[in-house]
Amino acid sequence: MSKLPHIGTSIFTVMSQMASEHQAINLSQGFPNFPVDDRLTAILSRIAKENVHQYTPMSGLPSLLEKIAILTKETYGREIAAKEEILITAGATEGIFAAIQTLVKANEEVIILDPSYDCYEAPILLSNAKPIRVSLNNNFTPNWEVIFAAANEKTKLIIINNPHNPTGKMWAENDFVQLEKLVDAYPNLLVLSDEVYEYITFEQPHISVNHHPKLWHRSISVSSFGKSFHITGWKIGYVIAPENIMREIKKVHQFLVFSVSSIAQHALNEYIDLVDVKTLGGFYQQKRDFFRNLIKDTKLDLLPCEGTYFQVASYANISEENDLDFTKRLVTEFGVATIPISIFYANGKDNKCIRFCFAKDDKTLMQAAERLRQL
Repeated sequence: MSKLPHIGTSIFTVMSQMASEHQAINLSQGFPNFPVDDRLTAILSRIAKENVHQYTPMSGLPSLLEKIAILTKETYGREIAAKEEILITAGATEGIFAAIQTLVKANEEVIILDPSYDCYEAPILLSNAKPIRVSLNNNFTPNWEVIFAAANEKTKLIIINNPHNPTGKMWAENDFVQLEKLVDAYPNLLVLSDEVYEYITFEQPHISVNHHPKLWHRSISVSSFGKSFHITGWKIGYVIAPENIMREIKKVHQFLVFSVSSIAQHALNEYIDLVDVKTLGGFYQQKRDFFRNLIKDTKLDLLPCEGTYFQVASYANISEENDLDFTKRLVTEFGVATIPISIFYANGKDNKCIRFCFAKDDKTLMQAAERLRQL
């Protein structure tokens, strides 16, 4: 009998398969199609001949942990202990899974804010706990009245995602004020903050749990080298948590993967000294603006994109179809693959919106836009 009976093939796999079958331009899955930094591949090529191929320490390469601590201090002004409060993970997904499996016990509850990424619910269910799905407002900001109403003494965790996938929305300072009030109201409540797009922000700077001292002892933040440095296939990220929580997360992590790719850690340990993460937002903002300009004269209605490399658009003035049918027809008739937003809701809420990934080279975006103008 399945432990996850309602989970089938993900929409990302479905749409990518359809894109391949119909020779469509794939703007569905969230990964770049352009080359990574030459400096990184040069480092990788060189160190591949060095003695970097055996296990690293379980929590991560010590020098890389130290550099993450420095990066966190420079970015957020937070001092963290490299050895005790950071864990290198096999991608952000493993970090999220390990944290939930560590912290959530049977019959406890976890608040998930919909639309939400699909990796949150499974580890909750595997813990025999209960996911509580709470919809964001129609503009994808948190509805704090509803969130407070959903919380109770059984709520162990609230999962937040900022900048937000799939919508590209970012939290405001007042949202963190409300989050602090929620944590104050429930002493056993912890925050799991998915911040994998933290360096891909545009007009407004990213606000992190790491900016807020009141949350430090109650929060676990998850970051992604894969997203930040567009090396998603490396599957490498990291978790920051207070020592008492991190000690327990490491117990789960060691039985999931024990340690993460040694060569990737050694390569990043050198590369992180060469790259300025503050430039990443500008790089992707050019991509965003280029794509938005290309499709501004289509019948699609573009929603604001404040961060991430995703652009949400409404097709409400094009079709009355549900978003899944519309995205499938977009592949078969127009040759562009996207993701329907309804799949990110537990209740399947359909607001006639679809998600594009604009982390693609200019040629791909121009070809997609040419097809979208035929809508």
